[in-house]
Amino acid sequence: MDLQKPPEPRHQPEGCLVVAVRLPVRIVVLVLVVPVRMVWDALVVIGRLLRDTVLKPLGRALLWTGRALFVWPFLALWRYLLAPAGRALAWLVRVLVVVPVLWCHRYLLTPLGHALARLARGVGAGLAWVYARVLVPVGRALAWLLKGAGAVLAVVGLGGYTAVAWLVRYLVVVPARWLHTRVLAPVGRAVAWCVRGLARLLGLLVAGIGLVLYWTARVLLVLPALALWRWVLAPVGRFLALVAREAGDALGHAWRIAGRISRAVGRALAALFRWIFVEPVRWAYRTVLTPAGHAVRDAVLRPVALGVRAVGRVTREAVTTARDTVRQARAEFRRMLFGSPRQPAPVDRREPVARDTRTLGRSTTALTKD
Repeated sequence: MDLQKPPEPRHQPEGCLVVAVRLPVRIVVLVLVVPVRMVWDALVVIGRLLRDTVLKPLGRALLWTGRALFVWPFLALWRYLLAPAGRALAWLVRVLVVVPVLWCHRYLLTPLGHALARLARGVGAGLAWVYARVLVPVGRALAWLLKGAGAVLAVVGLGGYTAVAWLVRYLVVVPARWLHTRVLAPVGRAVAWCVRGLARLLGLLVAGIGLVLYWTARVLLVLPALALWRWVLAPVGRFLALVAREAGDALGHAWRIAGRISRAVGRALAALFRWIFVEPVRWAYRTVLTPAGHAVRDAVLRPVALGVRAVGRVTREAVTTARDTVRQARAEFRRMLFGSPRQPAPVDRREPVARDTRTLGRSTTALTKD
């Protein structure tokens, strides 16, 4: 068990400006928020009452109406018309399209494709044989002939090739090398040095102009803006933030206090309504209407109900007697006109009809008796 108390949260010290702003702001906000909170609570109560007594039954009625008008007809249409029609259509498509296509693929296209594949393999094998047995030997023979002709031409033209190479060396290569070494390389170095110097000069000019523009912008724009931010905007922003924070805290505090006040006022009004209207009505119902209702029930309604039951019972008995009398009179009139009905002839069912019938409590039956 830890006997040490947890460290209490340390609050930062607040200045006199915070305290001076907080109290009037909370008072003003409380005065403004209490009516709003009471109106809000009244609207919430009215909204809940409307939701429970009007909107929910109306929503259920609209839901039932929507189901009766839209869901159930479409469901019946789908179940008793579209689904059977779809099944019939699927059966027709299967019988008229799928089965013939499968039969055509299995017994016509597949054998034809196999035959074409065998024919293509045969043609490919023939072309491969022609390439290996005819074209390759012919190509090798042509290559051997071209090599031999090249060797003969090389042996014949060796002296001319040496003269051409000597002329190309001393008429083209040596002058080009001298031109590159004595003329083009020095000129290129001089041009590169000039370009580097010009680039350095332009860099110094750009750096100087940038430094001048930087200090000009710093002195004319940055330092005044920094001073304005540090000595004007920041303090004003802190003050406005303090006011906004205190206003928000005051609004929350006032909203909670207004809720308690509204709850107390609501409870007082509910108690007043209860003692003015509900309790008298309950007392009148309990002490006046209930005994009067019991007296009316015992003195009037119950005897009337007993009399009505007796009358109903007598009426039913009279109706039953009249029905039996009419049935007997009809039977006598039919017998007088058409005579007695013919009795059915007895049928021999091979079973004793007298005392010698089957028995369940004895060990013998009518068939095993002597």
